[in-house]
Amino acid sequence: MFISPMLLNKAEEPFDSNDYLFEPKFDGQRLIVSFIKGQVNMYTRHNNDVTRQYPELFNVPVDSHMDVVLDGEVVRVREDGTNDFEGLIQRFQLGKQTKIREASRTHPVQYFAFDILYLNGKSLIHLPLLKRKEILAQVLIPNHYYHLTLSIEQQGIALYKAIKHKGLDGIVAKRKNSKYVGKRSESWLKVMNYQYAEVAISGYSRNEFGWLVEYEGQHAGIIDLSVPVEARKAFFKAASSIITGQDKHYVYVKPILKVKVRFRNWTSNNRLRSPEYVGFAGEINGPQAILSG
Repeated sequence: MFISPMLLNKAEEPFDSNDYLFEPKFDGQRLIVSFIKGQVNMYTRHNNDVTRQYPELFNVPVDSHMDVVLDGEVVRVREDGTNDFEGLIQRFQLGKQTKIREASRTHPVQYFAFDILYLNGKSLIHLPLLKRKEILAQVLIPNHYYHLTLSIEQQGIALYKAIKHKGLDGIVAKRKNSKYVGKRSESWLKVMNYQYAEVAISGYSRNEFGWLVEYEGQHAGIIDLSVPVEARKAFFKAASSIITGQDKHYVYVKPILKVKVRFRNWTSNNRLRSPEYVGFAGEINGPQAILSG
């Protein structure tokens, strides 16, 4: 049984509040786990059945006579406790069943349940979050593969500082009285633990918008998120005088225009993961001021 997941809005800063529960944000894949009449099925947030990818999660640790639908995150956890998102994606992309079963032993995933949506023929989505959490704690028996997600009250800032210190992904703030809705909601907020860097623009896409960027002289990815129209116009006005070449996909420029970005983390091949534009570096007036300075 698939139930459309409740999605997160974004908050820029952590906060304290008696009205919220605060949880770690996992760097994994959202997964709806359905255990109905002894049959387990796993669905992504887009309703793709991915049950075969995670055989180590087949034995859902609830009473065998129960029918449940859980919401949570499937994660690859390193020995130091950090999340290995690239390792998870490698697991997700495996196609042959023999390789999937071998990987389930050598590179197992874990499931962190943070909500229960259905129990024994009854939908629970109309109940407040605190009541659903209470039911989840009674139903799920944590084991090596299945865990209850930690929740704390009031102290969102302290949890965020602890998460930041450990290099984890961020926190989630959820209203205690929130009902479960299958869409994005202001009742659930994520506060990301971003990293920051200053990069140089080395080119731009000839088709859809995107800036090629480099870091310390090496290609570091493409910025195509959160760049306002004014910044795009300012860049293209300045870029016409520093073009060095082009091909059918990109126009290349001298890497002298620098921007500040925030991003999730560095990938194993030294790329910025999900970089977002913050601002032009050094000059409040943008690239024209940099070129003329």
